[in-house]
Amino acid sequence: MIRVAVIGVGAIGTHHARILSEMEGVRLVGVVDINPERAYAAASRYGSRPYLNHLEVIDSVDAVSIAVPTTSHFSIAMDFIRHGKDLFIEKPITSTLNEAETLVSEAEARGLVLQVGHIERFNAGVELVSRLTKDPQFIESHRLSPFSGRGADVDVTLDLMIHDIDIILSLVDSGIIDIRATGANVLTDSIDVAHAWIEFEDGCVAEVSTSRIAEDVSRRLNIFQHNTLLSLDYQTQEVTCRRKRDGVISVDVIRPERKEPLREQLVSFIRCVRERQRPVVSGQEAKKALGVALRISELINHENRDG
Repeated sequence: MIRVAVIGVGAIGTHHARILSEMEGVRLVGVVDINPERAYAAASRYGSRPYLNHLEVIDSVDAVSIAVPTTSHFSIAMDFIRHGKDLFIEKPITSTLNEAETLVSEAEARGLVLQVGHIERFNAGVELVSRLTKDPQFIESHRLSPFSGRGADVDVTLDLMIHDIDIILSLVDSGIIDIRATGANVLTDSIDVAHAWIEFEDGCVAEVSTSRIAEDVSRRLNIFQHNTLLSLDYQTQEVTCRRKRDGVISVDVIRPERKEPLREQLVSFIRCVRERQRPVVSGQEAKKALGVALRISELINHENRDG
């Protein structure tokens, strides 16, 4: 029986608690939140114990799921790493690259599982697109959402765009040679809308657009490769494949069996803990995506200051 706790039971962490409480071979021994109402409500709902401080559960768990604001990821994660606990951390892994490098090196030195919540990797459509992608030439992604206020403690590059950065880096097996970006602060003190252009050594180019102040939700990924266009709707998990063969273009809509990505992600994490496997998105992949996202933010902020 793997003993786990969820640190932070807000909008996302509540779902972590729900899924982990239902999982076979797992015991949710505690939920932690600095807000007593949230802690007690989640504990009551999912048959666990409430705590107001994460240090109170360190000796009672084998692994934890950390779903607190990004600015608190590093300090809380380090407390559990020092006590030899496996970790799942919501994305982005940390606020800074130095923090990410420290977390990754400390976890690796202790042989701990460190998985980061890049949830789209567990989207059935993404899994299908990953199998169909071969030598992509151009990739474009659009991730647009209405303003909710959630995640506003960081730039939209770390809140939303980082999902697409991680997917693109997983599809393109090549180094980055250039990044260009533009964006703006609109409703918050952080970047709310961003557009980036990423060039890779193998010639592939990725164009990434993200906004958290859009009118409607839209999450799409298009992959252009020789004689093929793959189009993914993240929300429906459907993939449209357009292929040119013998001068004729065929269109196939592939509807994989829909899954709950968060459940698949946490199941994968528990499997890694149990079998001591490397996660699909380890700290190394998360650190790489964070580095690109931070570079995009840096370019946008520099442009806006000079402008």
